[in-house]
Amino acid sequence: MFEYFYNEIFRSVIIGFGSLFNGIEIQHKNSDDNTVSVIQVPLAYGPTQKFLARMQQESDLNRPVQMTLPRMSFEFVGLQYDSSRKSTQTQTIINQTPDGANLKRSYMPVPYNMRFQLSIMTKLNDDMLQIIEQILPYFQPAYSLPINFLGNLKEKRDIPIQLDGISMEDDYEGNFDTRRALIYTLDFTAKVYLFGPLTDITGDIIKKVSVGYIAGSKGSTAAARDLTYQVTPRATKDYNGSVATLLAENVNLVDTIIEVDDGTTITADTYIYIGTEEMYVEAVTGNKLTVRRAQDNTIQENHVLGSKVYTITSADNNLIQFGDNFGFDGNVFWGLTHAR
Repeated sequence: MFEYFYNEIFRSVIIGFGSLFNGIEIQHKNSDDNTVSVIQVPLAYGPTQKFLARMQQESDLNRPVQMTLPRMSFEFVGLQYDSSRKSTQTQTIINQTPDGANLKRSYMPVPYNMRFQLSIMTKLNDDMLQIIEQILPYFQPAYSLPINFLGNLKEKRDIPIQLDGISMEDDYEGNFDTRRALIYTLDFTAKVYLFGPLTDITGDIIKKVSVGYIAGSKGSTAAARDLTYQVTPRATKDYNGSVATLLAENVNLVDTIIEVDDGTTITADTYIYIGTEEMYVEAVTGNKLTVRRAQDNTIQENHVLGSKVYTITSADNNLIQFGDNFGFDGNVFWGLTHAR
């Protein structure tokens, strides 16, 4: 059941989360409102208690070097399955390597929520307010973080980082030798997706499928009836983007006869599309087309005078790319044969 794979998703999200808060600065000003110092707030991965314990154990105020404040730390603290974002389990996605040489397939990812805590520790209240005001405006209440999920494959998704709440603590108990630590704890939830193993797939496209049926007696002289159903892929869009003609009138939702500027550019028994709606042309009379609307699961819609009319020809069938939507053309062949 299990096989080794490692997509580095958790690692990528943890690094991405930390990078959001890297580079925050605070400024100290004098009585003339001139900046006298600029401090970049250091950021590290680890629990808040670790830094507090170190600060309390180094309480000698006469030491030339101590752990300085302000300081920030973040930690990955929890993981939970998110059923509200569940997708179809059997659906697959296709990814292509950057050189286009290989195709990879994976099942739809599984949604999970990663919980993070960001702790901000300062000595002065003004330092804390400067830091917190540089963070909160970006979370309303979520910030979208782009993450490359599958290494060098083209699968990049925006991960919402949601701010869930803020708690405040002023650790100022003890004697006069105890250093003060003002602590703000910000709770975040990252809505991530976990991908399973990737498998190689061929880039070849099946151009034709034939299914044959033979009905009859097994006797050597009995006549048998054979039936062959042949299916070929059919393009549902114009790949070269050439405009055949324009609409000569407005078309509403119930019209099945439409008028174009030049009917000679369109032939019967072919497909056209206008806007996002595909139509099948049953007959052409002058500049009037008799059509069947909303083909291949497209949506029937209104069209205005002057809209572009595209034709879908057999040349477009040869340009279908892997992953494109397409329809089918089917033919039935039947006859009498003799069973062997």
